[in-house]
Amino acid sequence: MKKQKSVEGSSSLVHLTEEILFAILDYLHGNPLDKKSFSLTCKSFKAVESRHRKTLKPLRSELLTTILNRYPYVTHIDLSLCPCITDNSLTVISIVCKSTLRSIDLSRSRFFSHVGLSNLVMNCSSLVEVDLSNGTELTDSAAAAIAEAKNLERLWLARCKLISDIGIGCIAVGCRKLRLVSLKWCLGVSDLGVGLLAVKCKEIRSLDLSYLPITKRCLPSILQLQNLEDLVLVGCLGIDDDGLATLKQGCKSLETLDMSSCPNVGRVGLSSLINGAQCLRQLILAYGSPVTLALADSLQKLPKLQSIKLDGCLVTCCGLKAIGNWCVSLKELSLSKCLGVTDEGLSSLVTNHKDLRKIDITCCRKITHVSVVNFTNSCTSLSSLRMESCSLVPKEAFILIGQHCHFLEELDLTDNEIDNEGLKSISRCSKLSSLKLGICLNITDEGLIHVGMCCPKLIELDLYRSVGITDSGIAAIACGCHGLEMINIAYCEKITDSSLRSLSKCSKLNTLESRGCPRISSVGLVAIAVGCKQLSKLDIKKCYNINDAGMLPLAHFSQNLRQINLSYCSITDVGLLALASISCLQSMTILHSRDLTPNGLAAAFLVCGGLTKVKLHASFKTLLPQPFLEHIESRGCVFQWRDKEFQVEVDPKGWKLQLQDTSEF
Repeated sequence: MKKQKSVEGSSSLVHLTEEILFAILDYLHGNPLDKKSFSLTCKSFKAVESRHRKTLKPLRSELLTTILNRYPYVTHIDLSLCPCITDNSLTVISIVCKSTLRSIDLSRSRFFSHVGLSNLVMNCSSLVEVDLSNGTELTDSAAAAIAEAKNLERLWLARCKLISDIGIGCIAVGCRKLRLVSLKWCLGVSDLGVGLLAVKCKEIRSLDLSYLPITKRCLPSILQLQNLEDLVLVGCLGIDDDGLATLKQGCKSLETLDMSSCPNVGRVGLSSLINGAQCLRQLILAYGSPVTLALADSLQKLPKLQSIKLDGCLVTCCGLKAIGNWCVSLKELSLSKCLGVTDEGLSSLVTNHKDLRKIDITCCRKITHVSVVNFTNSCTSLSSLRMESCSLVPKEAFILIGQHCHFLEELDLTDNEIDNEGLKSISRCSKLSSLKLGICLNITDEGLIHVGMCCPKLIELDLYRSVGITDSGIAAIACGCHGLEMINIAYCEKITDSSLRSLSKCSKLNTLESRGCPRISSVGLVAIAVGCKQLSKLDIKKCYNINDAGMLPLAHFSQNLRQINLSYCSITDVGLLALASISCLQSMTILHSRDLTPNGLAAAFLVCGGLTKVKLHASFKTLLPQPFLEHIESRGCVFQWRDKEFQVEVDPKGWKLQLQDTSEF
């Protein structure tokens, strides 16, 4: 009778149109297992789900044929989880997908050559996007193969260090429709290749030339691109003021310019480069020349400039004041790790810009409550505030943030003097989605409870080394923040299994960092495994009481787990082998787990076919057979050997004082 009811129930769903079923599938994007459950309902639902899916991210290259036959209408294939992709793999894709494939990501894959790329390009004529980043073994032959993709619009070649001007020239001639090109760290490409690209590919809108050995010679061609919007010149040391001074006109269409780590470019060069760039909206000059009054004055003809990032620069008070005077449309200001930022300069700027949405003053150690008073009074529409390690800001100043900045979505107060009163005030920011309170030694459960009660949209919470937090505070967060996806409770030594049981109710939790919590045991881990099915990153280093009893349920329930740190845990070969059965698992760190044997490690690595990175103690390098290591590496796994001694945890306050002492030298 039960079987008959099931059939009747499913038969009524058959009358739903494919359009309605597609609409239902569009909503099932939160948990990847939801679509799988949908397809298992009945044969017709399985067929509908096969036709609906347009994106694939397979875990195993050996299953490509089966997967592609199941999903014949995919337009985008992401192979970033498949480190071992051969020419045969690309040939299979090209035969099955043919004209439907529009995009492929090979940025984390190796072992293929120009042969596979040629087959892919010849058969998949609709390709518009290819990511070959990190292809350190690809040569000009691969570039020549890509050049046959006549409809290509977006191409990433970052770190393809063997590709030269010849290969880029082939691409420039063959791929005339290119709109986005990334040549970051392509050290074999010079002015000649970049110039050819600019001359032949007139549709380019985004160009990344970071760390290329280019000079002023290719810049005139680049700046003549009439559609260019984003130009990235990070670390181009061959570009200097003398070369830029010869430019007659900048690029009128340019909207974003990134010249970070270009120490040879100052006021003269910048003025020439942005001359006429009336559309410029974002300017990034991080780790470059000092921001003086003269340099800031060069920005006065940029009426649409909304974002300035000066991270790591020496900033003068006059320079900040001038930026405040000239940049009338400013909405984002980043001064992270800038030397020279003072209350006078910052206060002057924020007072003139009440529409600022984002401020980053990380490690600006000279500012005090004066700056906080000014930006909280003036910039009441702030959505992001980052002020890690502002050591001169007193605890009373943080109350002002909660009183005035009610639209905050991101707040980083790591390593500050904030206390429970400040946290209570900040809880008024009900739109908070990211809150970082690491190394805040003055906060306790009393303040955190207010956050849990008043910030229901919280997605990310960082409590790293905030040692005053206990199970009560975590329980309040878990109760009030049901959408929590990431939490860091590392080295909060008062945390016990009770906290993990509370967090197990947060079904969307995907990242848990709980290293250095000695009171956590396998009991708490089991609760997380059962309740948090989307868990993908887990750090339980120095959780000494976690053993095989925690690994077995974790292996059974946490099928989305991709990264785990097991260092110092009390697991044996049995627990590790169970963990290796997780098909998604890619990265493992295993240091000082004394109950593990070479045979146990070997068995686990053989079973875990998707591993891409393993960190092991150097003592195992000679205990594991060399042919075995070579076999695992041939599957795309990289071993990182560490020779660290067994570490004993120090008192958190003592640790912080020790860190301050070393920073003085």
